[in-house]
Amino acid sequence: MTTGTPRPHIDTSKPHPARVYDWLLGGKDNYPVDQRVGETLPKEARGNAARNRAFMHRAAAWLAKAGVRQFLDIGTGIPTEPNLHQIVQAIRPDARIVYADNDPIVLRHAEALLSSTPEGATDFLLADVREPAAILERAREVLDFDRPIALSLIALLHFLPDDEDPYHLVRTLVGELPSGSHLILSHGTADQHPELKQETETAYKKGAIPLRMRTRDEVEPFFEGLELVAPGLVFATEWYQEEPAPARERSGFYVGVARVPRAEHGAVLT
Repeated sequence: MTTGTPRPHIDTSKPHPARVYDWLLGGKDNYPVDQRVGETLPKEARGNAARNRAFMHRAAAWLAKAGVRQFLDIGTGIPTEPNLHQIVQAIRPDARIVYADNDPIVLRHAEALLSSTPEGATDFLLADVREPAAILERAREVLDFDRPIALSLIALLHFLPDDEDPYHLVRTLVGELPSGSHLILSHGTADQHPELKQETETAYKKGAIPLRMRTRDEVEPFFEGLELVAPGLVFATEWYQEEPAPARERSGFYVGVARVPRAEHGAVLT
């Protein structure tokens, strides 16, 4: 379902990160302007996108098994099955998931594809991470902020330049989560392939899409005040909780899952 969302116009004259990502994953819900950006990216970008999405699946499944029943996924992207809610509700049928993205084409697909189990709920917000207060206000209509929530920020923050203060945006969102909640985050980096950094940045620049890949030292502050769970802040193919381990491949993403510290009488993951 969607919450009070109008039917906005889709601008096919400008590329959008969600549609470029869809192209990288082999999807068909993109336009020539998005394809041109994707085609100028290094060949390794497609593998990086797939490995990043696989991390999201592993992290969401692990949290669901740990008892988390509420997820807020910002920067959702175009639904590519299995979606986060399908992963989670296969484990916790009563789970409630709120998706948010600022691309109208995501809304159109969300209406058709983001169907919930009868016991749970899914919702979609046409909203921008740069307006966290609006996202939080509307998410409260579906999620109970007195119980643990997993906040998912996957392949999103590297599209926010420093002058938009992404660190403050993350702190604002995390600051509203109760104890026992988690942050799932992945962020683009060139640390494992510095030779591709210029090519990647040029491709997005030509598409007028801001890109700010960050080093490990620059990604780590997003987890300030949180408790990183093992294996900590690592490359996408290094994060897993259960065997079999993913193949160790070069990655263009740092990833991590961190817990909001429990207050003395904080919430529990049940």
